[in-house]
Amino acid sequence: MRKFVSWGRSARYSTMAFVPPARHLLRAKDLADARYFEPLGVDDMTSAAGLSRAHFSREFRRTFGEPPHSYLLTRRLERAASLLRSTDQSVAEICFSVGLQSVGSFTSSFTRTFGLSPTAYRARFPPAADFARVPSCILRAYSRPQRSTFREDRGTTRV
Repeated sequence: MRKFVSWGRSARYSTMAFVPPARHLLRAKDLADARYFEPLGVDDMTSAAGLSRAHFSREFRRTFGEPPHSYLLTRRLERAASLLRSTDQSVAEICFSVGLQSVGSFTSSFTRTFGLSPTAYRARFPPAADFARVPSCILRAYSRPQRSTFREDRGTTRV
């Protein structure tokens, strides 16, 4: 697509890049993936995509296979399941940390999605304390060889 651009005496044609419609939807999907823990709603996703609410919902469902609200809830529940497996936080703390406002709604949504209540889901995995994760930078620092190879490491100086 070419567009005529004129600046005073000099005039030229410029080309406008074609942006695929799914690119707008990816902005909204990326927003949901990155900020699922915030009080984010479909209206926020709609404004990120720059589309009307009805058109956005229709196109999002057509492109990604589920409505935007359902997609956001799925991201939150997946993160909650991960936290249930890897931490000892209470169910209420996990509920609020993934951006949901009601423990009752969280429990029923989680049970509908995973087939188990959050507490029963957690019970199927070993306690998080058994598998405490240590950052790799700490592991590398403590697993380095302890022998010195340089004279200055030993604290002796040559006279």
